[in-house]
Parts: sequence; C-alpha cells; structure tokens
Amino acid sequence: MVAYSHLSPALPSPHHPLAKTGYGKRSAGDEDPHADPDFAHLSPRDREIAVFVDHLEDGHVMGYKAIAAVHPRYGQQAVRTSLGCITLAGHLRWIKEHITAEDNSMRWVTRTYWSRTRRSEEWWADFARERHGKDVTEHYMPGLARAEQEQAEEPIAEPEPDGQPAEQPSAAYQTLAELRATDARMPLSDQDCRSLEPLADEWLARGATPHDITQALTGGLPSAVTNPGGLARNRLESKMPPKKAKVRQKSARRARVTRVIMACGLCDADERTTEIVGGLCRECLAEIEAEGPVYGHVPDTFLPDPREGGGLPGADEGIDVTERVDALRRAAGLR
Repeated sequence: MVAYSHLSPALPSPHHPLAKTGYGKRSAGDEDPHADPDFAHLSPRDREIAVFVDHLEDGHVMGYKAIAAVHPRYGQQAVRTSLGCITLAGHLRWIKEHITAEDNSMRWVTRTYWSRTRRSEEWWADFARERHGKDVTEHYMPGLARAEQEQAEEPIAEPEPDGQPAEQPSAAYQTLAELRATDARMPLSDQDCRSLEPLADEWLARGATPHDITQALTGGLPSAVTNPGGLARNRLESKMPPKKAKVRQKSARRARVTRVIMACGLCDADERTTEIVGGLCRECLAEIEAEGPVYGHVPDTFLPDPREGGGLPGADEGIDVTERVDALRRAAGLR
C-alpha cells in the first residue's frame, strides 16, 4: 500500500474497472518515491483526484466518467476539470500511437500515461518521440485494421496462358491420381479423384502422409477390382485415422509503433487538427483556465468570487462559471 501521511478519504476501490488489455492507466516510469509533497502544488480538489489516480494500478480505466462513477465526492464535471489541471501540471498525457502489425494491419490507439513526478513539456515531448519504433506486441489488440489508410486494391488475376491449368492439383488429388502407377487395379478417373479428394484431404489433415493413403488403398487388393472408385471410398471412410489432438497456441503478431502524436486529454482532438498546449487543445485549455483554482469541496458550477473573497474559503458571493467561460470564449474569438 502506498504510504502517505494524509491519505485522501476517497481512494480507488479494488473493484475499480479495468480497461481492455493494453489500455487504461500506463505509468510513464522513472518516478520519484511516494511522498506527501507529491501533489502539494495542486489545489485541494485536484490533489485529491491526483492521489486517487496515483493509487490506481496500471490498466485501470482513466476516463473522467469512470472515476466520477466511483468517487464519493465529485461528479463528472469536477473530475474532468481536475484531470485537465493535473494534465497542465505535468502529470498526465494522452498520446495517440499508430500501430502496424507484421501482417500489415494498422490501427490508432490512444494511450493514457501517468507520472507521479511532475514533468515538463520538453520531457513529455521526448517521451513521445521515444515511443516511436517500440515493440508493442504484448499490448496489441487486433480488430480495427487500416485506420486512416486507403484499402489496398485487390490484385487483378492474370489470365492463364492457353494450355496451362488454372491451378495446381492438391496433394490429396495428386495422391489419388497416382494410385494407378502404384497398382494398375486402382485406375481412378478424374471424376473419382475429385469426388474422393475431400476424404483424402481429411486424412492429410489428421496427420497421415500420401504414402499412408496409398498403402491403405492398394494393400491386400483382390485379384480383380471392378469398381476402384467405390473400393477407394469404402477404405478411405472405414480406415480413416483418428483426429489429432488440437493444441491451441496463441501466436501474437509482432506489432510496432510507427507514428506518435499528442492528443488533448479532454476532447481527444490531436496535433493533426489543432495545437496541443500542456496536453490540452486551445479550447479545453480556455475552459480549465476560466474555472481557475478550486479550494476545498464546492458545488461544481460555482467558485468563490476573487473580488469579494480573494478566492479563499468563506467568500460571501459566487460567480456563475458557465457565464465566465462564455465571456472568455467570446473574448478569445472561440465558439
């Protein structure tokens, strides 16, 4: 258990949901040991949310809705704002990674990286660059292939030259066709071979060899065979070898990070469409800066009026944060 002298009264439950494999909280690594001053630079509410997140194990869901659903003191908007402040303080980053697997399937995934130690913008930029080329086979989840890539056109089959077969016969067909060379009493026709091919193919699938099939169909034949196709079918069915025990082996396809971009932690916009500053896009940054520091547990839609109470507990009047945000948006030319 993490040792803090003044633990938050609201810490993660053992039942806090886990994300899918490879997602959820991921430690950035190389952190300082736990200590009381870890989040002293944050406001009380943000500090409480930071301690909550710090206690989550890697792989736990990190969305503000999931945290708010289990936190006894704060709702979605409060948690969302606190996560924004924690991001600006240098503890959180959302990074989109483009994954390419060895079968050439591709996908974008968004990783959530946490650092108990406060990090600078430069540190996070270096961290993101170092993700490029990483082997992520262990965390690769197939399913969403070729994100933002044009589907490769199917190759057009070249017509076969005249006089050449369209395809090579299967091993099963070839084994049946060669029976007449082994024993003249078993001259199977092309129709016989095609009809019996599925049975011979099943023999091969069960571990038999072409020689095993030949021996089963030519050994101990009567002096005259009047129906070689019928005799072959009877023997293939009656002498079918047992099924092999299937050993299920999960062979992971190798996968690597082939592109890395920063994303906004609150709205998922990324560097391809907007500027990311301190882990947030300009619009979400304006929202977080508009709300300002929060002292203690207050209603989600109100803050102390700095003109009346200096932003300290006990201020007599409050201001409507929604109106304040709207005013700042208009001043900044935002919608």
